[in-house]
Amino acid sequence: MMMAARVLWGSLGLIRIVWCILPQTGYVHPDEFFQSPEVMAEDILGTKAERPWEFGPSSSCRTVVFPLLTSGSAFWLLRLWEQLGLWPCPVNGYMLLVGPRLLLTALSFVLDGAVYHLAPLWGAERWNALALLAGSYVTLVFYTRTFSNAIEGLLFAWLLVLVPPNAARSSAPKQPAPGPWWHRWLLGGIVAAGFFNRPTFLAFAVVPLFFWVTAKAPHPGFKSLTQEALALLPGAALMAAGFVAVDSWYFSSPSRASPLVLTPANFLHYNLDPQNLARHGTHMRLTHLVINGFLLFGPLHARALQALWQQLQTCLQAFAKMDVQRGLGAQNPMSSLKSSLLLLYFTPLALLSAFSHQEARFLIPLLVPLVLLCSSQTQPLPWQGSLVLFNALGALFFGCLHQGGLVPSLGHLEQVVHAPMRPGTPTHYTLLFSHTYMPPRHLLHLPSLGSAVDVVDMAGTEDWVLCQTLNNFTSQPACQRAGGPWLCRLFVVTPGTTRPAVEKCGFPLKNEMLLFPHLTMEDPPALSSLLSGVWRDHLSLHIVELGAKPPPVTEQLLP
Repeated sequence: MMMAARVLWGSLGLIRIVWCILPQTGYVHPDEFFQSPEVMAEDILGTKAERPWEFGPSSSCRTVVFPLLTSGSAFWLLRLWEQLGLWPCPVNGYMLLVGPRLLLTALSFVLDGAVYHLAPLWGAERWNALALLAGSYVTLVFYTRTFSNAIEGLLFAWLLVLVPPNAARSSAPKQPAPGPWWHRWLLGGIVAAGFFNRPTFLAFAVVPLFFWVTAKAPHPGFKSLTQEALALLPGAALMAAGFVAVDSWYFSSPSRASPLVLTPANFLHYNLDPQNLARHGTHMRLTHLVINGFLLFGPLHARALQALWQQLQTCLQAFAKMDVQRGLGAQNPMSSLKSSLLLLYFTPLALLSAFSHQEARFLIPLLVPLVLLCSSQTQPLPWQGSLVLFNALGALFFGCLHQGGLVPSLGHLEQVVHAPMRPGTPTHYTLLFSHTYMPPRHLLHLPSLGSAVDVVDMAGTEDWVLCQTLNNFTSQPACQRAGGPWLCRLFVVTPGTTRPAVEKCGFPLKNEMLLFPHLTMEDPPALSSLLSGVWRDHLSLHIVELGAKPPPVTEQLLP
């Protein structure tokens, strides 16, 4: 059985690497591109990009350290290999897509290393836990993308490695064995790095830090606990100083009043304003508990809820059989390893639920304590068949279907705009995206200056606005001039469900290409269309090249 689990983990690890290289076509969320590779491609490779507001000098809400270390490192290597002639072909959009993802995929095996180390310490069966981790679609999809949440999950995993399980079970006063000084410095440094990456990291760190402080303090008094907590400050301060120095250098601007840039402070100032959060969407407070947990982890989240209910029942029964004083002084059921893992899972979930903006990806760092909880040495793996089906469907949806035609469309359009032009006939391209997620411009690999390509993101615009915009583009003097110096080509990229809106604008169709599969949940296909013969059209992204609109015919009055 153990050998089968090892083979399963190895096979799933290989799938993780191969699927990254293929690559995955699903587009989970714009933050995957616009909080790391889009910015770094412009800075390092000089490509045309759409810089998000978080990385503007006046906002500076995101630290640049992790984008530099991930996407920045990958792009720097690509540029170096191209300059040295070590790469057989020039850098293209495929390399810009896969390079950062491949680095994150390699880093995702840090999770496997953490679980390998933690499983026996937390009473979990090692290879079952690793199989659960590697088989989760969260690992296959989210941890192989350039999300700041993925970095948050990696830091949280190694924070757990630094906090041994015996710290969670420690209750009696004792004289703790002194640890090496660098251990405290490293622990403080990870907390600071996680805070600069995403200030929400404190929600994940609060329980491990509580375990650490209570285990190291010689007495449970406030003074001893405070002294142990302060021992983490040197490492945290040193790491924070490094982040502040890099961010201040990157965001330096003559218009800034202060030379120091504190990105977490700017992040908190923005996100603590309810009006700002409302712009990104508001959700009910129980969204993480009743929706997002099941969306990400499926049967494992249900198993955690079941374990929590059983633990609460055990606690109530224990206190019902004894008075309060004996109940507090006796060995508490909540001191078990299972109870500690429940705290590691549900405490961050509860703290993140205090905010009105709740996206599923905010919970992906909870995967490690969850697989440790659900792979007990004394209990079989829960609902194995349903777990396999759930993760297969999740990987298919987020890794292939969801906005799945957008990234391939950019690969096709990259070939179009970089194709050799006819001598003496320069071409101007207009690429208009309607009812899709934001297109990452850097995948077109265009120069930031002097590019004859305009990328227009229309988002979920209304039909009449789309037609008006198309009329404005085709009425440009350079495009209207017969025999003029410019050849203008207009492409509209839109899902099959909104394709009829393009036809209403009255432009002649020159070419059309379908990219299957593509599913947009903002404009989903009707069930009747999926049951008809045109289901493939509705589950595809259409790249439509339009010709010049014919002039209106005017009737002449007879004399």
